[in-house]
Amino acid sequence: MHADTHLDKSIAGRFKYAIILTAATLIAEVAGGLWTNSLALLSDAAHVFLDLFALLLSLGAIKLSSYPVSDTRTFGWHRMEVFASFINGSTIFLIAGIICYEALGRIMHPEEVKSLPMLLIAVIGLVMNLFAAGALHSHSHDDLNVRSAFLHVVGDAAASVGVIIGGIIMYFTNWYLLDALISVGIGLVIFWGSWRIVREAVHILLEGVPRGMDVNQVSSAIRQMDGVEDVHHVNIWTICSHIIALSAHVVVPPSFRGEHGGMLRKIEEQLFERFHISHTTLQLESTRCTESEGAKQFRHRPRAVSGAHPHAHPHRHPHGGCTGDHGHDHTH
Repeated sequence: MHADTHLDKSIAGRFKYAIILTAATLIAEVAGGLWTNSLALLSDAAHVFLDLFALLLSLGAIKLSSYPVSDTRTFGWHRMEVFASFINGSTIFLIAGIICYEALGRIMHPEEVKSLPMLLIAVIGLVMNLFAAGALHSHSHDDLNVRSAFLHVVGDAAASVGVIIGGIIMYFTNWYLLDALISVGIGLVIFWGSWRIVREAVHILLEGVPRGMDVNQVSSAIRQMDGVEDVHHVNIWTICSHIIALSAHVVVPPSFRGEHGGMLRKIEEQLFERFHISHTTLQLESTRCTESEGAKQFRHRPRAVSGAHPHAHPHRHPHGGCTGDHGHDHTH
């Protein structure tokens, strides 16, 4: 718990640093755009504003995820991180669309750009973006929330590079069409990054198995442990970027009935060391409760019949389910 708190504080501190830099970039580009009458800088300022929104949203998600669990939210607020990532990825889609739309208009009707002042402001924006990206980079590989915010900042840095390159060439050639062509390339790069973020966030929200993890490999690791005869009804999902959860039914011989606690701890340690699964719910059984393989199949709650109580048949269990009489539940 202490390590998780320290990690969240580290990420939050880097977000605050990036927010300050991004806000400074926004002010500089709005002022510079109005001063030079540069639509390119004002468009990039709109991009930066969405970046600032994404960073504030991500920081808010970290704060909410630190709230304790309750009787109504037994998993706490950790999923807010994934939800924020989904919103961030969606806004990057919007940014890409705006950039391409503006670029199309400039291709049809190229406009004169005051290239030298625009170039100077774009350089300032690039420096700010690079510092902000550097602050977020160290956590961008293992945290989806940070990765989505990092992509926002990198996308804005790429836009600044495009403005700088275009400004240099336009200063010497007056070829203003280049500004629109560079914008199209930036829009496509941002679109690809946003697609990856949205795809991963949706995968987590749909309780998908974490990327790169094989359910069969995890099940095999459990079966190889001493005393385990079989494992079934294995479900693996991601709660947030740092928490992977697993639930499973483990079949053990009756002779292990008095050693359940020790066996459960060994399984949990193995799962954490090999697969970084930190939240487990394991049910030990002396006999296999189903013949079906793979994850447990879920059923919708049956619609109540008029005049009948919805729980009129408590002794009946869904197909593939297990009663609590077979073994022992343990949650870590």
